[in-house]
Amino acid sequence: MKVCGLVAEYNPLHNGHLKHIEYIKNTLNAEKIIVVMSGDFTQRGEPAIMNKYQRAKQAIIAGADCVIELPTVFATANAEVFCKNAVKILNSLGAVDGICFGVESGEKDDYIKLANILANESKDFKRALKAELDNGNSLIKARINALKTTGVDNGLIDLLAKPNNILGIEYAKAILSIGSKMEIYPMLREGDHNDLTLKSGITSASSIRNSLKVKKSRKLKKVLPPFVFSEISGYPIEFDKLIYAKLITASTEKLRGILDCNEGLENRIKALSVDAENLEDLVNKVTTKRYTSARIRRILLSNFLDIEKDFVLGYPDKELYARVLAVNKDKKDVISLISKTSKIPVITRKTDTVKLSDTQKKCYEIDCTANALYNLAKNQKENPHQLLLV
Repeated sequence: MKVCGLVAEYNPLHNGHLKHIEYIKNTLNAEKIIVVMSGDFTQRGEPAIMNKYQRAKQAIIAGADCVIELPTVFATANAEVFCKNAVKILNSLGAVDGICFGVESGEKDDYIKLANILANESKDFKRALKAELDNGNSLIKARINALKTTGVDNGLIDLLAKPNNILGIEYAKAILSIGSKMEIYPMLREGDHNDLTLKSGITSASSIRNSLKVKKSRKLKKVLPPFVFSEISGYPIEFDKLIYAKLITASTEKLRGILDCNEGLENRIKALSVDAENLEDLVNKVTTKRYTSARIRRILLSNFLDIEKDFVLGYPDKELYARVLAVNKDKKDVISLISKTSKIPVITRKTDTVKLSDTQKKCYEIDCTANALYNLAKNQKENPHQLLLV
């Protein structure tokens, strides 16, 4: 394989990510690796552990050749939107042969089969899914139960029980939906994505962030590459009051216009915000088996960043762009390659933004706003238009 794509948050980049990159190089024999990475805010609805330029630089040091930013409006959305637009960017570059992602279980054919089922929902499945959602189940739980009632093999259904498997299925669905010729390469990962217990060697990003929150950063030296460990500081980042303040001034009508804030959830959020002690307390109060804490955090973050549902869901494929954050200085030809083959604008400097349409500029401006707010909270001055040569 000449060029392999991968989608990541690197929040933070840890030993498991190093193993992933090594697998792509040594097992898949990729000549180049292009990463589509979240910016300063993540899919959990939280600020990243380090700014996007630090994480992009670390990705290059770890072995990637080029890091492209997944626009904030997609990076902070649900799994389907997150995966679909990351895949569309990789596909639109016109040079990526396949995408490799970490999973807890399953083979390539399993992901293709289940993606086909979910991308082409039968009437029976739709009916069963609606009934499950009406019973108050989360989307994932509702999907699992609906698939069981329609006779899908339990081995395939079990894939939906793990978070990285879910992302893998969404990547496969996106590839099918756009008719991409990119291949998928699931790689078995070690450990539980949501396990908060710090393990030696390879551990979850969740356990690393949790250790930082409880001020046990010294223990991270054995689970992080030295070039990552040396740059971790000042976490968690104090955004909670800013996000809460924006919620106080938001109307229920505005909240209703945010992705996944439906079924009267905007009223529940506003009502419970009156007596909540802080943002974490509010998230805990609003969370139910139907509404996950990650979903609530994404809604609150989208309100903070003024990201509207209509803009996210109505975003035209042709209006995507590839904002390059960092590139391997010894593999700069990757920029020439994608510039020749890409169907979307490749942005490497501020002057390139003249290529953008009004829709693209609005999306790009949200990235710049997110960068400015992150700089404010961390007392940094990162240029939102820079390209790092590492």
